[in-house]
Amino acid sequence: MSTTTVPERTYRKHFIPLESNPEVFTELIHGLGVSPKLAFQDVYSMDDPDLLAFIPRPVYALVLVFPCPPAYDERIAKQEAELEAYDGASEDEPVVFWKQTIHNACGLYALLHGICNGEARKHLAPGSIIDGLIKSCTPLKPEDRALALEGSKELESVYASVASKGSTDAPDAESHVNHHYIGFVKSHKDGHVYHLDGDRKRPVDLGPLGADEDVLGEKAFAVVRDMIASEGGQNLGFSLMALVSE
Repeated sequence: MSTTTVPERTYRKHFIPLESNPEVFTELIHGLGVSPKLAFQDVYSMDDPDLLAFIPRPVYALVLVFPCPPAYDERIAKQEAELEAYDGASEDEPVVFWKQTIHNACGLYALLHGICNGEARKHLAPGSIIDGLIKSCTPLKPEDRALALEGSKELESVYASVASKGSTDAPDAESHVNHHYIGFVKSHKDGHVYHLDGDRKRPVDLGPLGADEDVLGEKAFAVVRDMIASEGGQNLGFSLMALVSE
């Protein structure tokens, strides 16, 4: 039986991992310049209509944290081998994609994908950190965009002030963690749902949504359910958050 060896990545910069906590994620987006009207909330079920009804609509983005054992890394490596690296730049992109080059910052990248795309873009303060990053980085190719993000001292300062908060002790920035964050957004350009993972080669187009549909639905849920099924149907370690207007 053939096996896939996943090469070790090297990083120039390391951040403390974010706790999967809506309050932490909300404080971070506010620090970056997102309207205080927007916040993250836990999604407690993908199947129970009563629990889903508690979530304010529209949902601007979803952030998923999940366990990533060696089998996950090997499966993704096989999928990535068949894909071309994303090379998009400019306002014509269906989504703004951030390639992850900061170790343990996958939560930040999932969050950035959520607030840099879709209707959330209408809730950014002019002249804020995130407004400036979008304007300066959107015209750049992925590698240059990643370097610009690494070099943002303002972003790093806000992140550091928030990342140590939460209900659990924050691990060291250079430690290895066994969970990963990804995001789902509805494009402000073509109305499609995109699965965005800064560790992947490119955004994954999950298909179109109707004008009155948001990202909290079956296109994103199908990806989550497939990931849970690949872990033997056990959803331990999986947690989903929604970006909403409260």
